[in-house]
Amino acid sequence: MTQTAVKNSITDSCLTLRAVSWSQFESLEAAFESVGGIKFAYLDGILEIMTVSPEHEETKGTIRALLEAYLREKGIRFYIKGGPTLGSKELGARKEPDESYNLQSKKAIPDLAIEVVFTSGGIDKLQLYKRLGIPEVWFWEDGVLSIYYLREEYEQVARSELLPELDIALLVRYITYFDQYDAVTEFIKSLREELK
Repeated sequence: MTQTAVKNSITDSCLTLRAVSWSQFESLEAAFESVGGIKFAYLDGILEIMTVSPEHEETKGTIRALLEAYLREKGIRFYIKGGPTLGSKELGARKEPDESYNLQSKKAIPDLAIEVVFTSGGIDKLQLYKRLGIPEVWFWEDGVLSIYYLREEYEQVARSELLPELDIALLVRYITYFDQYDAVTEFIKSLREELK
């Protein structure tokens, strides 16, 4: 690594390295291949190595369960892509979203990526996702769901462009509910009440 990589910073459970070549990134990623609970993000020489906490995974699971309940209740065809590694050396970008989905049909690139943020690093995630061509990105951070839709650039929107009928306030209420199982059960009841 070059001398500029000495300006590394550790924030909570995120290590940010700068001036990292693609081959150095791949070597580090390979070295951690058998270690669970670690995620990598790379954009133009900046590398984030992030540990994933049980709280992160539980929140991610709650969002996934609620979103999938909504899609099934509304009869919207969807395909779970999960957290595949997206990107390439040619793009100068690679990341694993926390969750991702295709709507209506299977595609190589997700229509929707979801990020659960407990710690932040030095990579502009929206710039990374723009390069990957993902139409909509949701960020869950500090009890707030922020939605971005890609036009020329990502624009923050109040409602999902992909799921315009989804009541975001209702979804957020159940993401922060005291119990994951009860949250999904009550969310489904609320959705069915809307249909009456």
